[in-house]
Amino acid sequence: MPRFSVIVPAYKVQAYLHECLGSVLGQSYADLELIVVDDRSPDVCGAIAAEFAALDPRVRPLALPENRGPGGARNAGVRAAAGDYLVFLDGDDTLAPDALRAIADRLKETGEPDVLVHGFARTDWTGARLRDEGAGHLGERGPAPFGLADRPELLRLPALACNKVCRREFVRSGGPAFPAGRHEGTPWTYQVLLTAESIVTLDRVCVLRRPRLPTGGERHLDLFEQYDRLFAFLGERPGLDEWRPVLFRRMADHLSEVFTGPGRPPRRSRAEFLRRARDLHRRHRAPDTPVPPRLSSAVGRRHPLRARLRDALVRLGAHRVYRALGLTRRLAHRAARLAARLGRLLRTAALRLHYRVQRGLPLRADRAVFAAYGGHGHSCNPGALESAFRELAPHIRTAWAARPEHHHTVPPATRRLTPGTAAYWTALARSKYLVDNDAFDRRLVKRRGQVLVQTRHGTPLKHMGLDLCERPAAGGNLDAAELLRDAGSWDYVVSANRHATLTWQRVHPGAYTTLEYGHPRNDVFQQATSADVARLRESLGVPRGSVAILYAPTHRDYRRGQAPELDLERVLRRLGPRFVVLARAHHRQPGPLGEGARIIDVSGHPSVEKLCLASDALVTDYSSIMFDYAVLDRPIVLHTPDPEAYEAARGTYFDLRAFPPGAVARSEDELTDIFATGHWRGSRSAQLRAAFRGRFCPHDDGRAAERVVRHVVLGEPGTPPVAPPESRHPVPSAADSLERPLLATVPRPSGPLTVTATIADSH
Repeated sequence: MPRFSVIVPAYKVQAYLHECLGSVLGQSYADLELIVVDDRSPDVCGAIAAEFAALDPRVRPLALPENRGPGGARNAGVRAAAGDYLVFLDGDDTLAPDALRAIADRLKETGEPDVLVHGFARTDWTGARLRDEGAGHLGERGPAPFGLADRPELLRLPALACNKVCRREFVRSGGPAFPAGRHEGTPWTYQVLLTAESIVTLDRVCVLRRPRLPTGGERHLDLFEQYDRLFAFLGERPGLDEWRPVLFRRMADHLSEVFTGPGRPPRRSRAEFLRRARDLHRRHRAPDTPVPPRLSSAVGRRHPLRARLRDALVRLGAHRVYRALGLTRRLAHRAARLAARLGRLLRTAALRLHYRVQRGLPLRADRAVFAAYGGHGHSCNPGALESAFRELAPHIRTAWAARPEHHHTVPPATRRLTPGTAAYWTALARSKYLVDNDAFDRRLVKRRGQVLVQTRHGTPLKHMGLDLCERPAAGGNLDAAELLRDAGSWDYVVSANRHATLTWQRVHPGAYTTLEYGHPRNDVFQQATSADVARLRESLGVPRGSVAILYAPTHRDYRRGQAPELDLERVLRRLGPRFVVLARAHHRQPGPLGEGARIIDVSGHPSVEKLCLASDALVTDYSSIMFDYAVLDRPIVLHTPDPEAYEAARGTYFDLRAFPPGAVARSEDELTDIFATGHWRGSRSAQLRAAFRGRFCPHDDGRAAERVVRHVVLGEPGTPPVAPPESRHPVPSAADSLERPLLATVPRPSGPLTVTATIADSH
């Protein structure tokens, strides 16, 4: 007898059935049977099921003599099932990796409940995931198992079969069967939750649902029969009377959402839909029976006025009134959009005139404006230089241009500017020094006497600038003429090493002066102390004595979706409880890199330097973070499973596998072995890191920002001289501090530690 019976009805899903069945058979928990129910599908679903059965004895194809719909197909699968628990999938769904193992563990630890409710995610056509809207109700804290009366908010979860695992004996001995017709999961879900004696939750995405194309037709009209079945079920069980007003409210909300949401009924059937909704309300409404207070969480807060009006129109079947209000709303919306557009045009014209006037006024030699990443907060190399300006050139008043949501990152002593405002254009027109790590505002007109400092944001590994003209998958909408115009306005470019200097001069050609002084943002690595590291780890929630791995992969230009390359939970499970992962997704990644108790999502953390300081090792692929992390002299492991594809799409300036900063893994298993065997911090890895550090970090001695400010502002080029590598002592990691005597560190400046925030890894 298998632990799980996975039941998959198959009807017109031949394009997706291979992926669905493969996701089940590829689970790390193998104690299962897979029942594929061919619901008399006119395509080759039956043949696909037979092919899988020939390859794997766990697959049991079941062909129905006639089409019975999804409910009938599932019922047939339930009758044929032999497993302890039933798992329901649609033919175009997939099981997430390790989902069955997580479900099995949760069932075992909670005493074999009747029903387990887990999370799911919807994927869009790019592969991005959107967690189900009720995920907040799946918390695992508190007693388990429980009855529905203890957690009535579970009724607010989507009424689907795919997010529930049911004990087979519970379903067969009096549990509900799936009804005929569409929306079969609606009455089935409510009946299962109401009759189950023991329920548990699992706050984990176990099923990935593919987006459904709108099919039109009259399929929404099945809803009314399904709710009639549900209330007939309640009528047969007087003990469930207190749930009637709750389910009535859920029904009213559901009908309103169907009528007004995506995939709404076609125009020809909307009048009938509203008429039948009105009749359904009248049949089942209990006006004198309020929702019991202890069950109020099942219906949520009362709706705002607009939603209540919508519900009333659906309840009354007022189709003409609804159409008239909709037309009025659309006309008002168009008028508002036209007025807003006219207002924007007038404001833009006024700001252009203001900027032109300001350019005619004298420059202010004591003003400097800084920006990073197109309006993000105080960060990266410009952030380090802004701090150095205030310390070494206090006669210059600094300002930071950032969107309002990032203003809190700007130091109190620095003026805050919002891009697009009159103050912003005044500052750009009259400030002598302009510093950025990205393209300067394309509307900027450089004046005689202005000094533009371009800091860039990392050492280039992958192709950049003009080299992207030959890489359409990566270059996208690259405007070469605009790039050349921008580079032609620069006076200085900050570079970390000779490789970066030669690359920037070729891919961003211009008459600028290169300041090969190191990266100012990395100065903090030489200035921080072990106490700073301990505070950072505590603030991030890293347990004492743990080995913290910073995982920071880059973006894949050649992929439509950006699914994580690593199953972090599986890696941590194999490495043991001592390891934790600080997972930092690229700013173009649509979601987190993983979920789990020992996976700390730091994608939104404002400072990548703080994350580097808090970690004990780095795992990355082609991200420029490796060049910065090498300054710390801590272990770096590369995970590069797709070098040929990445090289073909984006291209790199040197073969990273031939000159790596540490151990290289080509698969998840190799990466796990590197950490499990200790190779990640072995002597060979240290030798590779030393060579890499010597080539790419020759100037990072903690005083790069000072050298830039002295050269650009104070007229003291080349000072202070670069400290030799043997005299540099970056702060050790927490793991090193515990295992060997604390290394000496360069005396830190007076005052609190200032760590420049880096919002995104753009390389």
